[in-house]
Amino acid sequence: MKESSYKSYDELPLFLNAETVAKVLGVSPSSGYELMHEDGFPTLKIGNRIVVPKEQFIRWVSEHTGGSA
Repeated sequence: MKESSYKSYDELPLFLNAETVAKVLGVSPSSGYELMHEDGFPTLKIGNRIVVPKEQFIRWVSEHTGGSA
């Protein structure tokens, strides 16, 4: 597992792309991309681009880890 380059949710941009999702979770870019295409993952499609709103990402992480963000 790769170490996340982010130390706080405050450092994240308002919208995350697949590369940023992967960096935050400490996984490969391809794993971040795959995750963004899973049902139930909070994505927003803007044209051909898929992004994740920061607040929804934090909520998703909290719900899937049983912890509080």
